[in-house]
Amino acid sequence: MAGSTEILTAIRELSHLKQIERSELHELLQDGIHAALAKKHGPTVQAEVDIDDDKGDIRIVLLKTVVETVADPAREITLEEARFEDPEYQVGDLMEIPVDFAEFGRSAVQAAKQRIIQRVREGERTKIRDEFNDRVGDLLSGEIQQIERGKIVVMLNKFREAEAIIPYREQNHREDYKQGEPIRAVLKKIEETPKGPRLVLSRGDAMFVKALFKLEVPEIQQGIVEIRASSREVGSRTKIAVFSKDDSIDPVGACVGLKGSRVQAVVQELGGERIDIVPWSSDPERFAKLALAPAKVARVFSDAATKTIQAVVDEDQLSLAIGRNGQNVRLASELTEWKIDLYSSREWLERGGDVPLFAPLPEEEREEAADVKLSDIEGLPPATVAVLEAGGYKTLNDIIDLEREDFLKLAGIAPEEADRLMAFINEVTAEGGGEENDAADAAAPEGGATV
Repeated sequence: MAGSTEILTAIRELSHLKQIERSELHELLQDGIHAALAKKHGPTVQAEVDIDDDKGDIRIVLLKTVVETVADPAREITLEEARFEDPEYQVGDLMEIPVDFAEFGRSAVQAAKQRIIQRVREGERTKIRDEFNDRVGDLLSGEIQQIERGKIVVMLNKFREAEAIIPYREQNHREDYKQGEPIRAVLKKIEETPKGPRLVLSRGDAMFVKALFKLEVPEIQQGIVEIRASSREVGSRTKIAVFSKDDSIDPVGACVGLKGSRVQAVVQELGGERIDIVPWSSDPERFAKLALAPAKVARVFSDAATKTIQAVVDEDQLSLAIGRNGQNVRLASELTEWKIDLYSSREWLERGGDVPLFAPLPEEEREEAADVKLSDIEGLPPATVAVLEAGGYKTLNDIIDLEREDFLKLAGIAPEEADRLMAFINEVTAEGGGEENDAADAAAPEGGATV
């Protein structure tokens, strides 16, 4: 049987490994010894436990009251038994009975070890709650530890003991995840489980895009620029609405960065997902107008009672405003939190719209964006145009919201040609039409950026 010195050394090493204070170690060891004494003598047992860490000694003394008739053997002793040790004992005296640690050392150490482990677990759970309670929305990084039943288990770089997962519904299913690879995700929420708190991370929520912009844009970190609203269809498109507390700083330009450097870093992390950055407005009509970017909206009307926006666009802008499978208007509706009904100018007139509605827009809002035939676009090879037209795509607006996979489905479009078409679409949908003008164009008061 190991002596108290060896026991103290072993438990001290355990406490050092688990980063427990010396005073807390003594308390846990005393609790373990008391538990062992209670198991052997009874739950009401009284004892003094002194731990001399310097000498490596543990002194244990049972305390029993001297009585005529014993009612509780765990804490009482008869006068006759007490006088076997010392004839001077009287009824009511407190008798001290030394206990050899070796008599129950193994059970005491086991009890103490269990308490140390339990205390460590409780401490880790508390530490995790304290660390992450106020960090929902923050970007966390780690390594993919394993992938089980669609769930990704992540070992965080700076808090390895925390349980962190990315559920299947919070993943970007266009991405390929592999064990051992580094990964970044946003902390979406903290769940309480029987084993303690669990961190639920996400790469599919709009919060992830906001966290990436916070990482890339110093003005957001400083609290000067805020992302007031966001909407996302993971793997395809995201819209964010930004606001600046400083009139001298353009929020859209800050998020785009010089030649698009900041937004491109976000796009790269998202695997090429398109991002629309628009100014936020407290006016629902103006906000809806901006949210429908890159389409240009002629006029909007709002009904506060039903939180409905009626937006009117020119014929050549309708398909752009709607987006592929209604994506653009759907994301705009989520961004503004208003229902948006779209009408072409012709349909609006047929429904009784007023003529002044179609008065020319102010110069800064006007853009020559008439739809054009693909065959009239310089730079598109005739063979490519022929394949697109055979597939039912005859104008620029017909292909503006297509993805690379859509082009590859067409017989005659090779991967290289699909890449060239995507580059062309990105160029014509970028605000200002070119990299050198991205930041300047995004700085316009009514402007936005599409990447």
